[in-house]
Amino acid sequence: MLLSDRVVIITGGAKGIGKGIALQFAREGCSVVIADISAREAENTVSEISEAGSKAIFIPCDVTSNNQVQEMVRQAIAKFKKIDILVNNAGGLFQSRWTIEDVTEEQWDKVMNLNLKSQFLVCKSVVPHMKEMKYGRIINLSSMGAIAPPTSVIHYHSAKAGVLGLTCNLAVELAPFNICVNTIMPGPIRTDFWDPLTSELTDEDAFFADVARKEVPLQRIGTPQDIAGAALYLASDLSSYVTGATINVSGGLPLHLSTRD
Repeated sequence: MLLSDRVVIITGGAKGIGKGIALQFAREGCSVVIADISAREAENTVSEISEAGSKAIFIPCDVTSNNQVQEMVRQAIAKFKKIDILVNNAGGLFQSRWTIEDVTEEQWDKVMNLNLKSQFLVCKSVVPHMKEMKYGRIINLSSMGAIAPPTSVIHYHSAKAGVLGLTCNLAVELAPFNICVNTIMPGPIRTDFWDPLTSELTDEDAFFADVARKEVPLQRIGTPQDIAGAALYLASDLSSYVTGATINVSGGLPLHLSTRD
């Protein structure tokens, strides 16, 4: 198995993309630490992994809190003795008005803290342990909106652009310690991230089919499993000579699309 005897921390691993990565890594022999605030969903994911014969634990953690992040990492080390892989997946939005005139300073700070500062905090706590082992794989989740926004979501897309800078700087800093740092840039992936836009629709399938037809060269919406495949590559020794890279998992975006009927 590609991740035999490895240990991973996945922030936001309770559901959506994070859960998809957790399940994929567990199938490849990895012990999984899920750091999340969604206790019920996290426990369900841990149970699913455990029932399949792999090891997983849930550690409640608000990744915007440095104290909680440090305690989460301490508990993970106490349980599994090491951390080989970090997947910075936690992120999200809080409101549906996103332009420069609509977003308040408080909203800007909240979204930046969740989507960018959190990755800095978790890396800061995990990196010393990876340095001791002279081994590590860090995978940061960004968004296609960081470089090709279909519409302005100014705080979220700015934070996700910051993730690209964080990745490049860490890749240079940590390369001498055999720690590879890379970014996955998802396109439209069907998860509960879309709930604010789809909660009142009568036909969600039709909505996603329309988005795929109009926006995605491969003509389908992505799944958490699509992201998990790329994450597995970056977490394993298949990518041992890859650092500072960004992998678009986006169905072909941002390739130019001709106008479709």
